[in-house]
Amino acid sequence: MIYVTGDIHCPIDISKLNTKNFPIQRKMTKSDYLIICGDAGIVWKPGSGEDKWWQKWLEEKNFTTLFVDGNHENHSALQAYPVEMWNGGKVHRIKPSVIHLMRGQVYNIEECSFFTMGGASSTDREYRKEGKSWWREELPCKEEHQEAIQNLERANWRVDYVVTHTVADSIICRIDPMGIHDTLTELFSMIEKKLEYIHWYFGHFHGDKKIDEKHTLLYQTVIQIK
Repeated sequence: MIYVTGDIHCPIDISKLNTKNFPIQRKMTKSDYLIICGDAGIVWKPGSGEDKWWQKWLEEKNFTTLFVDGNHENHSALQAYPVEMWNGGKVHRIKPSVIHLMRGQVYNIEECSFFTMGGASSTDREYRKEGKSWWREELPCKEEHQEAIQNLERANWRVDYVVTHTVADSIICRIDPMGIHDTLTELFSMIEKKLEYIHWYFGHFHGDKKIDEKHTLLYQTVIQIK
């Protein structure tokens, strides 16, 4: 089984993953997956008691937690983890079953292919302090864009599912006319036109809405995709 949800801003919105709100987890195993569409916040203050507590909490769940990064992440701390290969793509393994799906990767999970690309622009940057609550790496660099395109070319521009934090310009306009458009949303606009896929899941906009037949915005809802 594979489930997907939106931002958890650990620990602010993590209650959606407790047994009361997500009861199906009682029947899940570590071979089942829960994917978070960015702003996980699982790695925020490296080595702190709070980080260790919530990482352990997720590790003790029956399922395996996967997440793409959002804009509200400690990107420096995430990048400090060793890179390894997992199911066809690069990852940072936070715990044995808590895994960061890196930018521009294509994975094979339960016989389905997933393209992932974290990152987004912070709308509250002016209220944050660089290196403590905001990091310049919130937006992918040119090399990460290039790696994403190369991996999609290897996949012949065809995957089953896309999991990101933000989304293409045309979708943003339907959610928030004042939404931020940047180099990442432009990249997604190009990918949107070229890529064959079944469905695109994303977070960032703090809502739960099926935008159309191919795009779903997630926040508090946890849905099964396979």
